[in-house]
Amino acid sequence: MKGIVFSEFIEMVEDKFSPEIADQIIQSASGRLKTGGSYTSVGVYDHIELVELVKELSAVSNIPVDDLVTTFGVHLAGRFSVLYPTFFEGVTSTLDFLESVDNHIHIEVKKLYPGAELPEFKTERNGSQLIMEYSSTRPFSSLAKGLIEGSGLYYGETLEVEAEDLSKGLGNHMRFTITRV
Repeated sequence: MKGIVFSEFIEMVEDKFSPEIADQIIQSASGRLKTGGSYTSVGVYDHIELVELVKELSAVSNIPVDDLVTTFGVHLAGRFSVLYPTFFEGVTSTLDFLESVDNHIHIEVKKLYPGAELPEFKTERNGSQLIMEYSSTRPFSSLAKGLIEGSGLYYGETLEVEAEDLSKGLGNHMRFTITRV
């Protein structure tokens, strides 16, 4: 997993909780982190380290892990719009943007980061509704949900996002029904 995801997670924790909480969760998880909790935005790290950090944040904040990961996805969508504005240019709605993830954005991401292991998204459009199927080797369907919600915020649209777990609780295969309200 790209280091930018880790550095953005730590930034979100510092902003939404505090720098002290960020330090606390890194220290608490450090024995389970190969890196010891030191990340650069250009590095590549095992996704399990992010899972461990989120578990620690959940223990400190009493917020469920899935809720924290969804919140992080919303944060990450906002940051991606700043860091990679070309991905958002020329697209005028959330549903159009989400339809472009697999066939446009992920192709460009692979150019920037060869070897990146990205989830797959299959989409089917029905007017103001998009069915988006997320599939990954990693258990981050909650992150995908947050990225969807964050994209809606970017485009200033209200969305209803329903999720159907297709992974039997593993969090790596989900069908999202996204309706522009």
